[in-house]
Amino acid sequence: MKNVVLILVLVLFASCEQTKIAYVDNVRLMEEYQEKIDADAKFKIDEDVLTKKRDSMSQAYQLEMQAFQTKSQSMSQKKAQEEYGVLQQKGQFLGQQLQQEAQVAQAANQTILDSIISTVKKEIKGYGKSKGYSYILGGGDGGSVLYGTEANDVTDEVVKLLNDKYKK
Repeated sequence: MKNVVLILVLVLFASCEQTKIAYVDNVRLMEEYQEKIDADAKFKIDEDVLTKKRDSMSQAYQLEMQAFQTKSQSMSQKKAQEEYGVLQQKGQFLGQQLQQEAQVAQAANQTILDSIISTVKKEIKGYGKSKGYSYILGGGDGGSVLYGTEANDVTDEVVKLLNDKYKK
């Protein structure tokens, strides 16, 4: 009899314990997280630098091609073809160089973004443990939360936590 009462008490206690669930709007979180905002600004600057470099190199190459076209009229056909071949190789080399620089910049940016995402996940996990949540789901575009009450939305708290830690 004692065991039955004990089991009933345990079952009642376990059924009274509620699972705490919250969600974070992933899109809003990343839009408001200062480290992500700073990274995006840096990416934009890097992109602008590469664009200016590409435009400058392209313009210089176009001028060189125009000068060649003018000069080629007074050359023999064989000599003009040789110089044109050299200019084509130079153009291909410049294109490859610019493409390689863009790929290096993109890889560096992806590494930074991966680091930010890792930090966010780690902080959400720590936040969830400290607040006693069983689950914190991801919402927003592509998230797993189709509906949630605002009372379960902890996005503002998590953004504040992340931004405060980033400032330090």
